[in-house]
Amino acid sequence: MKQTALITGASGGIGMELAHIHASKGDNLVLIARTKEKLDALKLELETQFGISVYNISLDLSDTDAPKKIFNELKDKKIHVDFLINNAGFGDFGVFAECNWEKQSEMINLNVMALAHLTRLFLPDMIKSKSGKILNVASTAAFQPGPGMSVYFASKAFVLSFSESIANELKGTGVTVTVLCPGATATGFRKAAALEKSRLFTGKQIASSREVAEFGYEKMMKGKIVVIHGFMNNILVQSLRMAPRNIITAVAKMKLKEK
Repeated sequence: MKQTALITGASGGIGMELAHIHASKGDNLVLIARTKEKLDALKLELETQFGISVYNISLDLSDTDAPKKIFNELKDKKIHVDFLINNAGFGDFGVFAECNWEKQSEMINLNVMALAHLTRLFLPDMIKSKSGKILNVASTAAFQPGPGMSVYFASKAFVLSFSESIANELKGTGVTVTVLCPGATATGFRKAAALEKSRLFTGKQIASSREVAEFGYEKMMKGKIVVIHGFMNNILVQSLRMAPRNIITAVAKMKLKEK
């Protein structure tokens, strides 16, 4: 019997690549994103290429009612979710005191609230069936403060801590939680967050969305908990554990500035 993967933020970047990977493994898909046209094109491509079933839901997950709408719709369709992949998220660059609060609020709703709510909604059925895997996409930003992107960095710190906590709670249930922490990745994130000229992305080799997606899928299937993509990113995270917090904060601020 085919399994089903629900993927948020599936219309591009890491989410789209994860959709391709799951489809290639024979999994049916529930794809969620705001842009209906992109989802429809992806559905046609994957169903034609892999002979799987794709169910699309086009909505904005920053709407606080969105997770419940998704859950109820899939219940009505009798679609059981075996893999929950919370990939949707965005960032924004700027000093917090001068930021657009509506955008920051949407970021918190999407990066934090939607992820936690979807997990809470789908988790009981996974526990009941004694199987299921959850992949939450965080970032290496989760391990440090981020002046200039304070809300984004804080939201990813939530994803990391939340994922580690529930992974521990779920021991022995047959359900696993993996939190994927990539560094700078070639997605639409850089443009959306106004970071095209940031030191974070310029002058270095950027991982592709496919590389990060394959890494995340492999670690999720093995039931790993915290997974950091890239050797240098692993070194960075380990160094953060020992460095003084004020130094970490200052370095993060420097990296986010334009080159």
